[in-house]
Amino acid sequence: MQIWVNGALRDADAAQVSVLDHGLTVGDGVFETVKATGRSTFALTRHLDRLTRSARGLGLPDPDLDEVRRACAAVVDANPVALGRLRITYTGGLSPLGSDRGDAGPTLVVALGESRRRPDTTAVITVPWTRNEHSAVAGLKTTSYAENVVALAKAHGAGASEALFANTAGQLCEGTGSNVFVVLDGRLHTPPLASGCLGGITRALTVEWTGAYETELSMDVLESAEEIFLTSTLRDVQAVHRVDGRQLAAAPGPVTAKAMRIFDERAGSDLDP
Repeated sequence: MQIWVNGALRDADAAQVSVLDHGLTVGDGVFETVKATGRSTFALTRHLDRLTRSARGLGLPDPDLDEVRRACAAVVDANPVALGRLRITYTGGLSPLGSDRGDAGPTLVVALGESRRRPDTTAVITVPWTRNEHSAVAGLKTTSYAENVVALAKAHGAGASEALFANTAGQLCEGTGSNVFVVLDGRLHTPPLASGCLGGITRALTVEWTGAYETELSMDVLESAEEIFLTSTLRDVQAVHRVDGRQLAAAPGPVTAKAMRIFDERAGSDLDP
């Protein structure tokens, strides 16, 4: 495997950053996951725009997007896979121990891992922990992912692939690495960005392409929704057939199936929408 680290491709065993990198010591970094197929990437421009927004939210310098594009192209070309997870990581760089950031400049790492196509349906659980929609990092895709690791492990222990969070107001927010959509009276809804959820790239495209409503939703909507689905970079649109102990009768339902079809068609016709 060839990995891009700070300006050059390196073999995996030589791809190293300092143990004092601020992304490691305090989670001071942002990242993007981009879908790669063969030597192509999907929606890269949107991902790079969000990378910049997240970096600004942490007070990091704007990433050099020309360099990031070169890095992505070099990694994808060096490691072609049928379906892959292209990971862009951008951190505060070499820094003193503690929260103060150093002046050595940011670290950029781009790596690619092979993936499998997800099943058409999945199970999810709800967890007792909340997203803080008032947090300084709400809506930013940061490397501080420990609460997602804990929640996802709980989901796996319950035979599910994802965990859903409420926010501090008790509203439906998001999954550990996905956005959530529900169907109510035949209409498609998803929590607004004000709920504290990440502005997912696949979420945004799904809203644009299906006309879904952005709606404040209580958590008990999961007990009554006619259909539920998740969106993310590698899930695309994935139907939910079970939430906690509730089985959804027919998944994917008609609205979800239509959203899946629309997404596949539109994404297939434009790799950088």
